[in-house]
Amino acid sequence: MIMESQLHTVLGARGASGRAVLNELHARNLPTRAVTKSSSIPNVETTHADLLSASSTLEAVRGSSHVYLCIGLPYDIKVWSAEWEIIMSNVIEACATIRAVVIFLDNIYMYAPPLPLNFSEETPQNPSSKKGAIRKRTATLLTSAIESGKVQGVIGRSADFYGPGTTNSMLYVSFLQNMLAGKRPIALSNTSIPHTWANVNDNARALVDIAIHEDCHGEVWHLPVGEPITYRQVLDVFNRQLGTHYSLSQVPKFALSLLSFFSTPIREVAEMRYQFDQPYVMSWEKFHKRFPAFQTTSTERGISEMIASFQSL
Repeated sequence: MIMESQLHTVLGARGASGRAVLNELHARNLPTRAVTKSSSIPNVETTHADLLSASSTLEAVRGSSHVYLCIGLPYDIKVWSAEWEIIMSNVIEACATIRAVVIFLDNIYMYAPPLPLNFSEETPQNPSSKKGAIRKRTATLLTSAIESGKVQGVIGRSADFYGPGTTNSMLYVSFLQNMLAGKRPIALSNTSIPHTWANVNDNARALVDIAIHEDCHGEVWHLPVGEPITYRQVLDVFNRQLGTHYSLSQVPKFALSLLSFFSTPIREVAEMRYQFDQPYVMSWEKFHKRFPAFQTTSTERGISEMIASFQSL
C-alpha cells in the first residue's frame, strides 16, 4: 500500500460515482480534492475545470498523487464521439507531468454479444455498438500509456450500476422515477433474464482499494457485483420497499425500434439493449481473490438506500 504524502483528486465529483468515491476517501481519512465543471461541493476543496482543455486539466490535478476519472458524459453518441478520447488524453498528459496515478472508472460496453456466462477481464473486446467502440478506444489510450511507462494507472470496470443519486441508472429511469411519480415501471427488454448490477458505493470502495494498492496498478479489474437478478425480481424489491403493487409495462422490441426514430434518448438506449436480451453475468473473481474480505451490498439494502436518496430531495 502507498504510504507517502497523498492527495486524491476526483474528476467528476458532482456525479453519483464521483460523490461516492469522495465519501469513501473521506471515510478512510485520505486528503481529497473535488473537481467539477462549475459548482462547488460543501466542506471539500473544490476546483473547477474544463477537461476538454489540456491546461485546465493540468491545473486541476496539480499536486495530486492519485487522480480518479469518474466523469459521466451525457448519454449521447455525438458527445461521446467528440469528447471521451480528448478528455482521456488530457488526463493522461496531466498525470504524466505530475507523476500521479490515473484511476479510471470504466464500463463494460467493449464486450460484445454473445457473451459467455461469468465473462471476465479476459473476454475478447469486439464492441458491436458505437458507444462500446468509443469506450474501447478511450480505455486503450490509458492502457497503452501504462504499458509504455508514460503514466501509472489502473482501470476498474463497472457493470450497470445503481444506488444513491444514480439518475442515469436503468433502475432509476425504468423503475424508481416512474414509481415515485405513481406510474408503472417500464422494462425495455425481457423481464426474466438474469443481469448483474454494481452498487455505486461498492464501486467506490473497490476503486479506492485498487488505487491505494500498488500491486493492482497496470491492470484491468472488474469491480464487484451482486448476485444476478431479473427485472421481475428487481420489481419485487422495489414494491416491497415502497409498499406498492406495480406490475411491469414491457416495451416490445419492434416498438422500441420504432420509437428510436422519434426519440433520441430511446435511440441511445436501444443500441445497448443486447445487454438485457441475454444473460449478462459479469465475473469479479479476480478482484475477489485479491480482496477476499470485500462484501457487496445486498440488492435489498442497495435499493433501499437508492430510494431514500431520491425521497429526500
